[in-house]
Amino acid sequence: MKHLILAALFLAGSAQANPRARDLGVPFDGTPGPLNAITDVAGVEVGYKTLIAGEGAVVRGKGPVRTGVTAIFPRGRSDARGVFAGFFAGNGNGDMTGTHWVDEGGVLETPILITGTGSVGVVRDAAFKWLADHRPGGFWYPLVAETADLPLNDMAGQHVTVQDTLDALDSARGGVIAEGNVGGGTGMVCNGFKGGTGTASRRLTAAEGGYTVGVLVQCNYGSALGLRIAGVPVAREMQLQGPCVTRLLPQQQSLWGDKATLCDPARLALADPPAAEHRGSIIIVIATDAPLTAEQLKRLARRGSVGLGRLGAIEADGSGDIFIAFSTANPGADDGNWQASTTPATISRLPGGGLNPLFAATVQGVEEAVVNAMVAARTMTGADWWTISALPHDQLQAILRRHNLLNPPR
Repeated sequence: MKHLILAALFLAGSAQANPRARDLGVPFDGTPGPLNAITDVAGVEVGYKTLIAGEGAVVRGKGPVRTGVTAIFPRGRSDARGVFAGFFAGNGNGDMTGTHWVDEGGVLETPILITGTGSVGVVRDAAFKWLADHRPGGFWYPLVAETADLPLNDMAGQHVTVQDTLDALDSARGGVIAEGNVGGGTGMVCNGFKGGTGTASRRLTAAEGGYTVGVLVQCNYGSALGLRIAGVPVAREMQLQGPCVTRLLPQQQSLWGDKATLCDPARLALADPPAAEHRGSIIIVIATDAPLTAEQLKRLARRGSVGLGRLGAIEADGSGDIFIAFSTANPGADDGNWQASTTPATISRLPGGGLNPLFAATVQGVEEAVVNAMVAARTMTGADWWTISALPHDQLQAILRRHNLLNPPR
């Protein structure tokens, strides 16, 4: 099988490859930062490695491949200083390594990586290698999270390699971030449609402190009929079909116990039957430059659930809804295992009464990041010819227009 391997790199100031939700006229609350991305928080850098290879019947270990790695550095690749951090699981049917130490010490000392379920181990080990090659110290607990890229990827084939992870880490940059079918989000689905990676940000007013909150999501959760955009159950006004394939194999494909049917091009192909229960997971990374300590960041991370609630999520039993929040304020205050000094640090900490604007910014940012992931994603055909439709821009705009909610497209 001939492999096509794409490294999705981006540079500061580069053009956005796909339209975003605001470009279509989707309304959102709050004021975004200049990039409307997690990289609006100064110092944050993001890198990707995207793997797309092969087509047709699954041969375990050979493909087809629709997966990748996303890497987030809280202070950038060149800055080893820790950040205060807080972790929260809205529902725990998923994995994020390294969170025991974040809960215990309140400090994150490593980059955050996101991939597919079958590749957490190799990505974690590769991140350790990268840290050993680039950072002082002797051991680390890399933070690696996952969502399941079924049915589009040969997930059991575990195609992500050490080198893929190193490439993602080495490609990390600030600036504009690619969205949709990139990095760890390559093979993911979201609310039944094609999903993936999305980002957004909010900038508080001067009276609220002028702080920035940035969000990045790997979106692979939810059901189509549960989806709400601008409060409207948009998928209920679309022509939908359940899981389908663009080509039948001699041994008929099946998914979740149902036999495959050929896709009807007049209807949208979902990852699950329209009325199916919620499936899948989401990883949410929240960054801020506000001076927050670990227990406050855990409170901020909890607000990820509120943002998902706006979109119709219920954090179902089968979903891994796992969130991490960190603050780039207080550099050098605590570097965790590698703190060189025992001298007490002077820490800036926002009073609890000042957190509400940050809570609102987090809720708004999560909501927009998920919709951005769905708007940027493109229809994908993957393993065994399963096909997942992208959220159709024209239909989304028409539905919001009927409800008098569409802003003038940018």
